[in-house]
Amino acid sequence: MAVDPRPVLQARYRLEELLRHGGPVQVHRAFDLLLQREVLATLSTYPSGDVADGTRHQQAARLVASLSHHNLVPVLDYQRIDDVDGTVSLLVVLEMAQGRSLRNRLREGVPLTTKQAAYLGFDLAEAFEHLHERGIVLHGITPAAVFLAEQDDGFLRAQLADLASAVRADDPTQVPVDSRPTVTVWAPERLRGEPASAAGDVYMLGLLVLEALTGRAAFPDPVDRAAHPDAAPTVPDGTPAGLAALLRGATSTDPAERPGSTELAVGFRRFIAEEFGRHRRLDPSLRSAADEEARLAALHRYDLLDTPPEGAFDRITTLAARALHMPVSTVSIVDRDRIWFKSHYGLEGGEIGRDPGLCATVVETGAPVYVSDARADPSTRDNPLIAGDIALQSYAGVPLTSVDGYALGSLSVADYRPRTLTGEELDILDRLGRMITHELEMRLATRRALLSHD
Repeated sequence: MAVDPRPVLQARYRLEELLRHGGPVQVHRAFDLLLQREVLATLSTYPSGDVADGTRHQQAARLVASLSHHNLVPVLDYQRIDDVDGTVSLLVVLEMAQGRSLRNRLREGVPLTTKQAAYLGFDLAEAFEHLHERGIVLHGITPAAVFLAEQDDGFLRAQLADLASAVRADDPTQVPVDSRPTVTVWAPERLRGEPASAAGDVYMLGLLVLEALTGRAAFPDPVDRAAHPDAAPTVPDGTPAGLAALLRGATSTDPAERPGSTELAVGFRRFIAEEFGRHRRLDPSLRSAADEEARLAALHRYDLLDTPPEGAFDRITTLAARALHMPVSTVSIVDRDRIWFKSHYGLEGGEIGRDPGLCATVVETGAPVYVSDARADPSTRDNPLIAGDIALQSYAGVPLTSVDGYALGSLSVADYRPRTLTGEELDILDRLGRMITHELEMRLATRRALLSHD
């Protein structure tokens, strides 16, 4: 019987294809013999006496393991391996990313379309937002660290699959596991000796999207890049104005002029919705039946309707009601002829007809709706929810928009008396709506992962 020559670590992880190798770090496609599944294995090898290297590897592994986001590949295992040659190997095992790396796609001479590049920017901006909210930044990011998976609805979703360069932003002296200089993607201030930062991450994200769009690196020569740190990357002619503005903003030579990761995620989402989403902010009478069918298809992709209550959504409706001092809060999903409540606070019943529903207006316009005194507003005073037994008198709702630009429903708050909400309060509602959208994407990603393992 032939012996399998492929090495097996810890009698469990069989190393297969080598995806990346640089310095002490190797990234392999591997197979978990115990659970019979593909995984990613990051293996870093150091002399046994190099305590500092091992310590920072463990710190980075703990940082990455603390993260949970649908655009980040989760950590499954961490082990130290004392090798017989006197070296120490430190193993981080991650869930197998779906699809193929952006590097491999670009090497085949297949850059992303404008639409795909916009989705890439959105996914990575959301991933960086998650990192930055937790005080984590990256020393570098390359196309090899980004995996692209084509979904059953035809568009690509991106995941960051290698966070070996992660460090805490409040510790500028910390050295990441993978500390190889990646000067071709560094922001100008990094090239001048400043530490990694959230603004630097945004710059690297902008360069990565540009490379995906053009098929070539903005700064391929590290020597020339180091000599000219303030050189600006070129956004190709013909790039849609909205996307060009996002890329120029992200790659500004002045870090103070770059948007934050949250602002950038919002910008990419808005560009996708306005440029490609068929469900736009139009007069509802201008929409076709095909538009609505496409919206319903997007809704059914999330498999939300008539599902049991879930704590993640209930916590957000409760938070919305309490933060805005409103007695009613709902996560409403707009179906063909009904509005179904995925979560509701202060309101009885699981659904209402679509016609009288105020949140249907949010979906039909694709924009926030705010009414401070519904009985005095001609557009709402005859609505059954206002004039009838429920007698709501104020309402605010924000759309829950899928990544491909379809309004699926709304996060709404309401009161039985007229209420004036401040700009800050409306911003809170919008941020909570984005939390709901994040939960929807996490839910969808988990469902797809489970189906792919069946």
